Amino acid sequence: METNSTSAHLVEVAEFRTDSRYRLVHFDGHGWEPLGPEEFEPRVHQLFPELDPRDAGKVHWADRPWEWPSWHPGEA
Repeated sequence: METNSTSAHLVEVAEFRTDSRYRLVHFDGHGWEPLGPEEFEPRVHQLFPELDPRDAGKVHWADRPWEWPSWHPGEA
């Protein structure tokens, strides 16, 4: 998933998939992690305290920015 066009991004969010409640998120220097919507911003701030998660110059969404697959508590 690495391309030269995304090398300036500190955070890269993979494409939207409906078969998981998570989206894969790549953090520069830390690798890929599956994260849910409630985990995304806290993890961004943990790794990059000064980064605004809505900064399109540093956070790249492959598609559907800020959308997460639907999931309800109790679902597998």
